Amino acid sequence: MAERIVMKFGGSSVGDAESIRQTAAQIYAAHRQGQQVVTVVSAMRGVTDMLIGATTSAAAGDHAIPEQAKQLLWEKHHLAASELLPGEFQGVLGEIQAELSNFSNLVMAISILGEVTPRAMDFIASLGERFSATLVAAYLSAAHGPARAVMADTLIVTDQHFGSANPLLALTGKRVQDSLVPLLESGILPVVTGFMGATREGIVTTLGRGGSDYTAAILGHALDADEIWIWSDVDGVLTADPRIVPTAHPIAQLSYQEAAELAYFGAKVLHPKTVRPAVEKNIPIRMLNTFNPAYEGTLITRETSTGSAVKAVTSIPGLALVTVEGRGMLGVPGVAARVFGAVAQLGVSVLMISQGSSEQSICFVVRQEESGAVVSALEESFRLELSQGDIDSIWREEQMVIVAAVGAAMRGTPGIGGKLFTALGEAGINVLSIAQGSSEYNVSLIVKQQDAHQAVQAIHDAFELSRSK
Repeated sequence: MAERIVMKFGGSSVGDAESIRQTAAQIYAAHRQGQQVVTVVSAMRGVTDMLIGATTSAAAGDHAIPEQAKQLLWEKHHLAASELLPGEFQGVLGEIQAELSNFSNLVMAISILGEVTPRAMDFIASLGERFSATLVAAYLSAAHGPARAVMADTLIVTDQHFGSANPLLALTGKRVQDSLVPLLESGILPVVTGFMGATREGIVTTLGRGGSDYTAAILGHALDADEIWIWSDVDGVLTADPRIVPTAHPIAQLSYQEAAELAYFGAKVLHPKTVRPAVEKNIPIRMLNTFNPAYEGTLITRETSTGSAVKAVTSIPGLALVTVEGRGMLGVPGVAARVFGAVAQLGVSVLMISQGSSEQSICFVVRQEESGAVVSALEESFRLELSQGDIDSIWREEQMVIVAAVGAAMRGTPGIGGKLFTALGEAGINVLSIAQGSSEYNVSLIVKQQDAHQAVQAIHDAFELSRSK
């Protein structure tokens, strides 16, 4: 039986006509070698941001920006289609023009109502993937062989959590098998829209920003794929952000757990949920560069490679540290439950938690833009305790960054913490809070925004990651 591969191409890989040509070359190269290839594409770079920005502007009563966005979207896709399909692009442009008309009608309605619902935002945000799948499939058919654009709202069944929907894998699996397998067995190349799905009732949802990676993993799970290949514009997963650490370099191999930790803690390599479907079926993930296809990239499997105990250093900016402190909390059961219950009612995600063994304080990290509402909710929830002095204060510190050192070999390796904090101390960096999970796959710490880049560089240097392989 032919090897089955799911390939995902990001926005930079379909960003213009030349990038689409290179993407198509990688797809067809695998197909020519006898592999069954399912392709997942993101929107062209910048398109999703343009769609969301125009929709938000329409809700605020601005009519000019949506109209400008429609024109720019048309010009961007018209240019790519005319370069890729000279003389035969009218059909593709007709489909794109129809979707742009839907966009215009929706933003007009939104501007009249003065608000945009999550359901409407998901539909509009998914349009960019519809454009790119249509364009890539048309070029593949013209240049290499039969291909077909497939809209993922006909394949991926999700719940109704608009903006970050969760797939219903059993229902999705049946649809994928019924729709994609016949195409593959007929030698047709399916080009599937990333980022989107639909409820059982057919209402369009999205999987969260960066969700095209997740789409590839969901399809890989449904197809029992041999591998999932994630193509972007970098040579795999790097030891750090190269804009912060110029000597950062690709990591040859990571475990699923390491990749998940890096994605969660801000490394822009994978959608944080991507690893889950792959783990269930033990499907290897390869991180590759569309513009440097000869480079082997990063392989993500159940096992990790040997080498440095710390594999990579990453960070999440734009955070706030919220602290609940009081001597009256000592030994009182249920305080933590009430704290995080109040936060959960706001629908706010907590990124990191730390509590002293004395139980006199709890601190946790949330997105900075959500921190004001969190503090207000906690003050309301603990109004009695604050008035009685059982809780002394609830406050937030803004402009914070989580810095995380990640590596499976950290577990059971003595001296990791000492080496890490010595490096930070020598750099004169003050650590405000620390957390380490029982898995010991990462050590996370909070520093001020002004110290974050120096902290990442210091840890990267201390573990000699520029020399690791």
